[in-house]
Amino acid sequence: MNTGQWIAERVSRLRLPAKEKVPAPRSTNERLRARLRHDGEALAPRALRQLLDQLKGVVDPMVSEVEGGRRAQALIDWYARADAPQRRDLWLLMSEHFTADPQKVKKAQTEYQAAVGTPDEAAAEVRYRRATVSPRRRILQRFSANPQGIPFLVSLRAELQPALRSDPRLQALDVEMEYMFSTWFDVGFLELRRISWDSPASLIEKLIRYEAVHDVRGWNDMKNRLDSDRRCYGFFHPRLPGEPLIFVEVALMNDIAGSITPLLDESAAPADLSRATTAIFYSISSTQVGLRGVSFGDSLIKHVVDTLKEEFPRLRTFATLSPIPGLRAWLSKQAPQELLTAWERWSELDEKAPERQALLSWAARYLGHELLDGKPLDPVARFHLGNGARVERIHWGGDPSTKGNKQSFGLMVNYLYDLRRLDKHRAMLAAGKIPIGGAVEALYR
Repeated sequence: MNTGQWIAERVSRLRLPAKEKVPAPRSTNERLRARLRHDGEALAPRALRQLLDQLKGVVDPMVSEVEGGRRAQALIDWYARADAPQRRDLWLLMSEHFTADPQKVKKAQTEYQAAVGTPDEAAAEVRYRRATVSPRRRILQRFSANPQGIPFLVSLRAELQPALRSDPRLQALDVEMEYMFSTWFDVGFLELRRISWDSPASLIEKLIRYEAVHDVRGWNDMKNRLDSDRRCYGFFHPRLPGEPLIFVEVALMNDIAGSITPLLDESAAPADLSRATTAIFYSISSTQVGLRGVSFGDSLIKHVVDTLKEEFPRLRTFATLSPIPGLRAWLSKQAPQELLTAWERWSELDEKAPERQALLSWAARYLGHELLDGKPLDPVARFHLGNGARVERIHWGGDPSTKGNKQSFGLMVNYLYDLRRLDKHRAMLAAGKIPIGGAVEALYR
């Protein structure tokens, strides 16, 4: 589809053809609806062509990187003034128009298939890879060269996410951005930084806003999480210096924690760091919706473990205290109704109550034996087990909050990072077997 055809198709879908006179509405309501459609619709044909020309100008091979960056800045400024439908037009232009040449791709693919097993295979593969690179990627590269380019693109992709389900035409742009971000935000380009109570207030405010596991109740709560026996670390990118991309909160203790309540107790005295042997990761939060699909959580934990070991040589145990967000929804489809009803009163069930033992047993099955496409059902379990941890303990009443009740009837779980067995655990998971500790296996049996 050439430029003229593409614009004509867009115009016909969004409004009447440019040269056709708009008929008078038949009623007041219709006139109002027509005005709203016009005021909130996408760009007029001439503006659409101008925007397309601007995008082409950004990737013009005859202009320098500096000039390309300047032109990208002009588009960034335009985007800041644009309304939602106009921004959507930009997304569609980038997604639909700047594609790889299908004829060149087909030709290169045919040549590569013919060359497999011959001395020309490597060269044919290079030609095929180059043929599949879209001009869209070059647009993103030119934007990234601008000082504001990467923050702009991350924000743009975050804004684009809700539209993907209703408009699959945007998927090409989304996937291209995810691919580029995985390179630009590689762990080699990130800085691990400790966040403390002495950090700028603007940064601490972002921790409060981005915390995704245990809501922060206020500044005193946040101060408690940054006390002397706590550590908070985040990954930062040079182009987003004041924005933690992901952060983890750690409690230094002398045993594995079984409840979140004492960890969040603002009145509790700080632990004796000279006796600390255990690091508990009790909250991990990603902050940028625009970086969805770009994984650096596993690298964060590994870097934090190395940093903690250097600061506290006595540390021997590294474990999480994690929620089980998918448990209750799974139980609602698996467990008998009478048990579900009893579990609503989980806080009233004593230690020997059969309903209590049943819930622990079901949780052990869910975390230790249930797989979908070779991966654990629970999203938090997928993350930690994929990093080489194992399911170590399940705790009754670990999270008595409303959120904890809605997710898992108050249950929490420890994932243990045994540094000597991470590779073994990953191999077990790859073979379809979830690594679990003896206590969890006993609950299941």
